[in-house]
Amino acid sequence: MLEEAGIIDGYAARLDRHALGLEADVFVEISLTSQSQETLNQFEKAVMCYDEILECHLTSGNADYIVRVAARNVPDYDRIHRNCLTKLPHVASMRSTFALRAIKPWKGYPVQ
Repeated sequence: MLEEAGIIDGYAARLDRHALGLEADVFVEISLTSQSQETLNQFEKAVMCYDEILECHLTSGNADYIVRVAARNVPDYDRIHRNCLTKLPHVASMRSTFALRAIKPWKGYPVQ
């Protein structure tokens, strides 16, 4: 029924990040140098090139984007920061927040 209605977007397995050795879950607030359409498009296109970036959301508020990154540990996040995040175009500032633990991890949208 959900498939016929076009509600199911696809199927995927949920992997345990700890079993994969990914101990650090990091959320990074990114502000850009401008909010012009060209700047946003270039940033969003670049984000798609990095597998290390798990999610990217255009947001309102202080930051233009919030990205989520999983890393093995702090030195691995430093590698991702240097080799991935700092190479994104038009970045004016970044602020990283390390999740201590997930209280209610994402399980999917509620279906009623």
